[in-house]
Amino acid sequence: MSGSPADLLRDLPRWAVVTPRRVEHIAGVVGLLGRWAGERGVAPSEAARWRRAALLHDALRDAPHDVLARYGPAPVGWPHALWHGPAAAAAAERDGERDAGVLDAVRYHSLGCACWDDAGKSLFVADALEPGRMHERTALDQLVARASSEPDAVLREVAAIKLRWLIHIGRPIPRETWEFWNSLVADGSSSSR
Repeated sequence: MSGSPADLLRDLPRWAVVTPRRVEHIAGVVGLLGRWAGERGVAPSEAARWRRAALLHDALRDAPHDVLARYGPAPVGWPHALWHGPAAAAAAERDGERDAGVLDAVRYHSLGCACWDDAGKSLFVADALEPGRMHERTALDQLVARASSEPDAVLREVAAIKLRWLIHIGRPIPRETWEFWNSLVADGSSSSR
């Protein structure tokens, strides 16, 4: 499930708009998901879903506004910086992706989604912990090391980090993010994976 950034380029959809830095990030996410899939003994078909979600999640992250608009309007209440997820999901669906779990993983990867299956949950964690993210790298590496053996706990910790950051910088918390968080802690623990 891994591969070099150069190998990854040929696997990206033809409509992708990515910088070399973005390709490195996507490769890091693909690599983490491949590692975790192997360590957790995930079935090859499920590992393939995770890889598709990883390839697609930031495929339009570097696209200008007019390109994103080709795939639909900006979601109401979402900042422009998060529009790339829904646009990439719409582009992937037009391109033939039919797996609702993969499409939801891509669509909501920046916010979280109470509707997610393992593809979405795993992508959310890998996107946040990808090795190219340098802020607080030691703490992130500790979460990376635990992600295979404690996926639910790490998912909650990553979601909490994202929530704390939004609160710290004084940004509104999107409805989808609150619903995601509440789904993780509703019964005192996250749903089993």
